[in-house]
Amino acid sequence: MTTDAPGFSRVPGTPVSDDPALLAALHAGLRRTGFTHDGVAQLLGPAATAALERDQAVPALRVLEPLLETPGEGRGLAGVVVLFLLGRPVHGEVLADALAPVTPGQLVRLGLVEETAGGLSAVVDLRPYAADDGTELYVASDPGAAQRPGVLRRDHVLGIGQASLTLAQTTDRRPVGRALDLGTGCGIQTFHLLAHARRVTATDVSDRALGFTRFNLLLNAAALGIDPERPEDRVDLRLGSLLEPVRGEEFDLVVSNPPFVITPRPAGESPEDRFTYRDGGLPGDRIVSTLVRGLPGVMAPGATAHLLGNWEVLGPEHADGEPVPAAGRWMRRPGEWVPEGIDTWWIQRELVSPEEYAETWLRDAAEQRDREHYEQAYRAYLDDFAARRVEAVGFGMIRLRRPAAQRSGDGALRRFEHVPHPVQQPLAPALAAAWARADWLAEHPGDWLDAHLVAAEDVTEERHQRPGAEHPGVILLRQGAGLRRTVVLSSEAAGFAGACDGELSARQILGALAALLGWEGDEAPRLEAEVRRLVVDGFLVPEPGPAA
Repeated sequence: MTTDAPGFSRVPGTPVSDDPALLAALHAGLRRTGFTHDGVAQLLGPAATAALERDQAVPALRVLEPLLETPGEGRGLAGVVVLFLLGRPVHGEVLADALAPVTPGQLVRLGLVEETAGGLSAVVDLRPYAADDGTELYVASDPGAAQRPGVLRRDHVLGIGQASLTLAQTTDRRPVGRALDLGTGCGIQTFHLLAHARRVTATDVSDRALGFTRFNLLLNAAALGIDPERPEDRVDLRLGSLLEPVRGEEFDLVVSNPPFVITPRPAGESPEDRFTYRDGGLPGDRIVSTLVRGLPGVMAPGATAHLLGNWEVLGPEHADGEPVPAAGRWMRRPGEWVPEGIDTWWIQRELVSPEEYAETWLRDAAEQRDREHYEQAYRAYLDDFAARRVEAVGFGMIRLRRPAAQRSGDGALRRFEHVPHPVQQPLAPALAAAWARADWLAEHPGDWLDAHLVAAEDVTEERHQRPGAEHPGVILLRQGAGLRRTVVLSSEAAGFAGACDGELSARQILGALAALLGWEGDEAPRLEAEVRRLVVDGFLVPEPGPAA
């Protein structure tokens, strides 16, 4: 491969990044045109913006086509949106006016557009992205199914999707020295990591993915704090599968949106038969199990890892002659993958049938456009799941942590929960706070009850009772932030929570309830366990204290 920028290598079939000054001028031109996340939304309006998020271009075209026909304010932005977001050709003079001094010819040389009969057509998807910290970026990737005809190319480089946004919003943003982005794709996780990591190593099995990451880093060099003449000072790009490129190294933070999609493995398949952005080439959920088992080996003491994944739920299972729902046993196999002594938290967001799973991923690559191929592929999915007795497939977020110090016994924090309802994003602060409360409880096994607890500010109580009833039949606590859980309280726990105004310690409240209710059995230990769960989940928090 030939060198196209200091510290980076040229990859055929990806945008060219050999001219940092030209990329800086392009970045400035895009910003000057108003091609930002908010600028595009304002130009299109709410309805067309929402339709575009569903990959429906017609409402946006109805807004933009009149602007393209008349010189004036909005024409340049309309042209850029039509070209890069809608995948429609645009006349060269529109782009020349919008992006000057960058010329249409330079856009062609950069590998962003090509000349066609209808004008200039985009070769890539290039879209604005506003990070949580306010940084404005531009991210290039391959055009999606809504921007091109036919099935996606097998070495397709995925752009910013909901999965990558979910991972970014659930990753810890504490300052670290070394961070690893495993399976970087177009580089979106690396962009976030650069805001709080001194150095980032980004790996991918696809050289095209690394080529797009390389282009995106240099296009956004100023915004990301990268010296375009020495990008290798902050970012190290490596080609390779899974943990192979970093074997023997340790990182303070690891993120991964791996190619976790479960895909049938036909006889005689080759790497060229796979969609590399989603298919890691292993049967079933082996990609995720391999990573979960192996990631602690590259994690420094105190490091955390954040990844997304799919996992299979095998069945059917019965107990006492009755079927055991998949929702009640999905965590059994994932729980076996986590190495001893490693803290883990799995949050399952979806649980779908084999049929729903096959339909989702066949649509994802636009494979339904060829009916015969679609039906064959659908059948292959169902046959593959049936061969392993797969009853359902789960999807969600995984957090791992290597303890900073050796602990007595195992003592690992292990949590598996199903959270299908909407949550507050970014979720990372709430997850980190929950882990801190669990640590606090583990570090104070004998004296945590001496803390003064209060209800968290986002917690509300609901009481439900039948008309005329003397007492409520159901008492609920609801969270308005974070994971937005709802918990059903026992009457004793409701009384305890009602007394948590910070005046009395948890031990004093327990003692008062025991005396008031005349407890003589195991009532106090049961209530103590219930209160402990309320603390971990953030319904009740110590005040003041490190876990508050």
